[in-house]
Amino acid sequence: MRYNVIRKMDISNGPGVRVSIFMQGCQFHCKNCFNPETWEFEEGKEFTKETIQKVLDLCQKNEIKGLSILGGEPMHPTNIEGTTKLAKAFKEKYPDKTIWAWSGFKFEDLKDKDVFQYIDVLVDGQYKDELHDPTLKWRGSSNQRVIDIKESLKENKTVILE
Repeated sequence: MRYNVIRKMDISNGPGVRVSIFMQGCQFHCKNCFNPETWEFEEGKEFTKETIQKVLDLCQKNEIKGLSILGGEPMHPTNIEGTTKLAKAFKEKYPDKTIWAWSGFKFEDLKDKDVFQYIDVLVDGQYKDELHDPTLKWRGSSNQRVIDIKESLKENKTVILE
């Protein structure tokens, strides 16, 4: 597994100041994707235990409200094991901070994955250029959903955050 970049202070991808990691590799190749440099699975940097530790260290500051995991595609079969390890380590160290993740896959197709024990919010669905709406918060196109994962799992239905 590989990653593209870690941003140590991100205010664009989730609420508050966050640390963001962009996983490397995506099968979707959405038209006008804002991150096409993350598409190729073999590019980027190797994702290791040291990468996880670096992210955890960056998140220790009080002003950091949480971790955002984007891509590429963090839920792709090539990436989901590393995404899960990172999310688990983060929640064990920072149980009061949130994890937001973005995926082109639909939540309903992923909800049984272990990673959702740790993720608080998922923005799901592929970006659709014809549905682009710059007024939307946390997503690029109107088909994408911002999902409260904890409530969705508790209620056994998809719960959208407003």
